[in-house]
Amino acid sequence: MKDQLSSLVVDRIRTLCRQRSFSIYKLSQMSGITRSTLNNIMGQKTRDARLSTLLKVANAFGLTVAEFLDFPALNDYSFEDDTDE
Repeated sequence: MKDQLSSLVVDRIRTLCRQRSFSIYKLSQMSGITRSTLNNIMGQKTRDARLSTLLKVANAFGLTVAEFLDFPALNDYSFEDDTDE
């Protein structure tokens, strides 16, 4: 389930990048997050991005974290099946 949640966040970042014509390089510059960190998130090598990282990503898009995380696929996600590992 965590893989699915991670995929949803990656899809959200990709969608916002497309909408704003951002490359990962530009997102890196705008957010202050290294390209390697963003590449690890986008390649799902990092599955549980820190809240501080998501805050920087959201801010780069001109969004709050709440706005960044407010999209249908995540709103419909069921956390009931998630277990702490």
